[in-house]
Amino acid sequence: MHPPEETDEKELPPAEVSMMRKVIRSHLLQSSQEVEVIGRDPNSPLHSVKSFEQLQLSQSLLRGVYGMGFNAPSKIQESTLPVLLAYPPVNLIAQSQNGTGKTAAFLLASLSRVRVEERYPQVLILSPTFELAMQTLEVAQRMAQYCVGIEFRSAVKGEMLPKSYAIQEHIIIGTPGKVFDWGMRGHFNFKALSIFILDEADIMISIQGHHDQCLRIHKLVSDSCQCILFSATYSAEVMEFAEMIIFNPIIMQLKREEESLDNVKQYYIECNSADQKYAALSNIYGAMSIGQAIIFCRTKKTTFWLGTKMTADGHSVGYLSSDLSMEDRLTVLTRFREGKEKVLITTNVCSRGIDIEQVTIVVNFDLPVTVNGAADCETYLHRIGRTGRFGKKGIAINMVEKESDRDILITIEEHFGRKIELIDAFDVDALEKMT
Repeated sequence: MHPPEETDEKELPPAEVSMMRKVIRSHLLQSSQEVEVIGRDPNSPLHSVKSFEQLQLSQSLLRGVYGMGFNAPSKIQESTLPVLLAYPPVNLIAQSQNGTGKTAAFLLASLSRVRVEERYPQVLILSPTFELAMQTLEVAQRMAQYCVGIEFRSAVKGEMLPKSYAIQEHIIIGTPGKVFDWGMRGHFNFKALSIFILDEADIMISIQGHHDQCLRIHKLVSDSCQCILFSATYSAEVMEFAEMIIFNPIIMQLKREEESLDNVKQYYIECNSADQKYAALSNIYGAMSIGQAIIFCRTKKTTFWLGTKMTADGHSVGYLSSDLSMEDRLTVLTRFREGKEKVLITTNVCSRGIDIEQVTIVVNFDLPVTVNGAADCETYLHRIGRTGRFGKKGIAINMVEKESDRDILITIEEHFGRKIELIDAFDVDALEKMT
């Protein structure tokens, strides 16, 4: 039986992609990326820290940080924390991907600046969605669990305040619409804020209405308020938006990290049909020692077809496509991260950002191609980069079915200058040697 007629996947909204990455990254990534600092003030006291003690944080904050499992600052924290904690306060624009510790960085700065005895909002943190705001609030509460007196208020959908009520909590974490509404109703004073943080800026400007609301909020804060913006990407659109909000900032950008194929052994298997692909896949599982695996398909229908067949054969499988609700996708990712499923079958919606140490093998059930049918070398790199993480060895296996697949494979080999070896999926000895 062949997979059903296939249709293309739709792109996921940026906020949903961000949430998926946050769920899958349960701990800090050990990134080798360096941070490039562009300071407009040459006298700015920039330096890098290697321990949280160097920041002279309170013992209660340090206790919270260590209790969360942060033993030493991440790359982005090493560079941003001295800037965020500098006095007088410095404005900052920083590029930082999910999983690099940027939320902890701006929360540490916020918590260290709160004056507990003064009962009014001093810190405002904007997130683009309800889910991201609540996740930031959860992290903040855990970090501040030993800080006596610091209180938080969430400003998201469903939260209501009595007329003429004055917010007394020190830190507001919410979405732009609700925050702007509360400020206009007099529930708090924008001018009294000492820190204004705009998180996930690239997602923020992709959501209708958020762009203008953020600009309105910024106009209401005082000139002395420290303004901080984080974005996972560093496009011209993001920078144009950032520079409308952040005056005279220090800019921190992750230097481009050259993704390495050194830790990933690449192979291909010749097949004549989808059924033969599946037979080869089954034989690989029978002969090789596999921790967890990610199998990439070109479309959601192939994903479902393959997942159904593997489940029927007794494999513990989760699968992702854009047809699933956000809640279902987060459940699948959480179960895979926790090892409850050994196989994740997915389309390109998760080719980037899944960093799980146990993933030892990636299978391209379908080779990645562009809309014009040409080899998509960038997607190929991101796909096979899901294994060989954290300095460990990984294996990538490519299924080659048609003549066009062979041409795509040759293009990929030439692009990366790496030979992809032919293996026989039914040669047990050869498969055992691969591991």
